[in-house]
Amino acid sequence: MATRDADASRRAIMYGSGDLSASKLFSGHFINFGYWPHDVVPGRITLDQRTASQADLYREVLRRADIGGNDAVLEVGCGIGVGAALVLREFGPQRLVGLDLSDDQVARAERVNADVLAAQPGRLSFRQGSAFDMPFPREVFDSCISVEAAQHFEDLPGFASEVIRILKPGGRLTLTTFFTTADDSAQRLAPLIETIRNGVDVVTPIGSFAETLRTTGFEPVEVESIGEHVWHGYDAWMLHTGYENHWCRNWFRAYQDGRLDYYIVSAVKPAI
Repeated sequence: MATRDADASRRAIMYGSGDLSASKLFSGHFINFGYWPHDVVPGRITLDQRTASQADLYREVLRRADIGGNDAVLEVGCGIGVGAALVLREFGPQRLVGLDLSDDQVARAERVNADVLAAQPGRLSFRQGSAFDMPFPREVFDSCISVEAAQHFEDLPGFASEVIRILKPGGRLTLTTFFTTADDSAQRLAPLIETIRNGVDVVTPIGSFAETLRTTGFEPVEVESIGEHVWHGYDAWMLHTGYENHWCRNWFRAYQDGRLDYYIVSAVKPAI
């Protein structure tokens, strides 16, 4: 328990007073690795292209989420809320709620998106809360999305149980982040990647997570690798920003070695 508490404290600082979005690895208030075109070239990447890559990761998730105009959508791990605003603007759900564990992130989300909140009252809102104990009644959302947040979830079965509880019958979970490719991969990755070694990232085998979703009651469960559009571009951006010898470059090396990959996972709550 002491180790888990220490890991949670590190995350709280990273996303709270540390404001990870201010790191030069990210831009535009997003906090994700990005979805990149094949022809990205180190040294020729602009800040606008970096921001676009992060918005495009959201779009890839949303294209698979099949969101309709009458839908209520929950984003788990919404961060500063720029992704939530993108969902509302480009995919037009009736209502979107962003949930984040960090009070600081929720406060930032409300500041950054103040114009949207004022212009469209009731359509966008932000709540503080845990992915394992969501502050919502049963069966109130048509869709649940999560973009590069689940690598921090220490209780994926608890998360899956909460998602299936808050989704309406026929509702869909669409999630993207990185997972390991084998049961022993996390142990092999710890010496290479600081956030895995110190417990900030709790990487899980992708097969284990897919089975957790099925055991929880989701069916079908679909897993799609998108690593070819994530790791090369992110590594190119790190080179561009002066991280030549930083441990962060080991993400790409681990992908090349087949130890981890980046996935979009889709799972449906049965309609009956």
